[in-house]
Amino acid sequence: MNLWQTVRVAWEGMAVNKVRSFLTMLGIIIGVSAVIIMMAVSAGTEATIADRIQGLGSNLIMVSRGFGGERMGPGAERGMSQGLSYEDALAIREQVTGISGVVAEQMATDQVVRADSATIQTDVIGAMVDFPQVRGVVLGDGRFFTQQDLDRKAKVAVLGYTTAQDLFGDSDPIGQSITAGSVRLTVVGVMDEKGLVGQTDYDQRVYVPLTVAFQRFSFNRRFGEMVMTIYVQAESKDTMDKAITQIDALLMRRHEITELEDPDFTIYTQEDIIETQEATTSAFRSLLSWVAGVSLLVGGIGIMNIMLVSVTERTREIGIRQAVGAAPSDIRLQFLVEALVLSLVGGLIGVAAGVGGSWLFGRTSDMRTVVVLHSILLAFGSAAAVGIFFGFFPANRASQLDPIEALRHE
Repeated sequence: MNLWQTVRVAWEGMAVNKVRSFLTMLGIIIGVSAVIIMMAVSAGTEATIADRIQGLGSNLIMVSRGFGGERMGPGAERGMSQGLSYEDALAIREQVTGISGVVAEQMATDQVVRADSATIQTDVIGAMVDFPQVRGVVLGDGRFFTQQDLDRKAKVAVLGYTTAQDLFGDSDPIGQSITAGSVRLTVVGVMDEKGLVGQTDYDQRVYVPLTVAFQRFSFNRRFGEMVMTIYVQAESKDTMDKAITQIDALLMRRHEITELEDPDFTIYTQEDIIETQEATTSAFRSLLSWVAGVSLLVGGIGIMNIMLVSVTERTREIGIRQAVGAAPSDIRLQFLVEALVLSLVGGLIGVAAGVGGSWLFGRTSDMRTVVVLHSILLAFGSAAAVGIFFGFFPANRASQLDPIEALRHE
């Protein structure tokens, strides 16, 4: 009997016992679909994190205030070093090559009042002129503040899209006055709609010149012109490493830190954040895959159990085949193919259930799912391997039956 005939006989055997065959395949179906769905959830989480980080801007180098160094700057927190300042940001912009923009920011939450009526509670962000370019936001109307506004500490403001709607509705906010805290500001621009990036709502903000934030808002009076983070945009990915080296050397020199001392700042990129997040989600994905693999293992044990029952039920049939000339290898192949067909059919159903389940899960929940091709290949290949591994023992047992004893079996 050739291979095709062997497969046909195996399929006919499955068709005769439909319920038993389906229950045997159920473990494989659940295992395969679980692997695909869990890896789709993991891949979707990674993609969401990457999108959020990329939403901060492109080719970003982030310089954050650290705890290294021993020199205490004026107004520095106890236990924290000199850190970063507005002057550091200006020095980076003027002296570092291969960059296209620099932004230092400070934030406070304050009450913002329209001159006649509307009042909201929102974030007030002190920023520099390169903010729209570096942070990937688009000006919808009016203008952003200029370097002259920063130098003169002009009391101007740019509103986030939602903030403008909340304060002014359908009327034009350009040229209107608002009060943030105790500071009266003139609106010179409105940002285009951007939405949420991570936990930050860029539309629910008021932007003011950084120098105004230093002077007029209480969140910075204690620290002078210190900032927590400086965002530097490289001209391209190719210039990032060179720019990082220059920034590191410049700040070490400005802060008078020797090579033997720990720097009081940290430099990292978006890719560093993504890699850290991917390491975390990778461990989580591996755990999920092992949990799903248990279902495949259970499915394989079910196949072995049913095949052993099948060998017992068909002992007389095996004896007849041996009597008419079937070799032990033919008997072994017959039962091995039957186990493999059960696994492969179960695997195909599991793939369909996994892909459909991933889509349904993504549509009905807040979590994003991304079906990846290698998860389908892995799950289906694992199902085939389970069928071969757990089907070999029953098949080998069938091939070793004594023909005379098999013919006498009732």
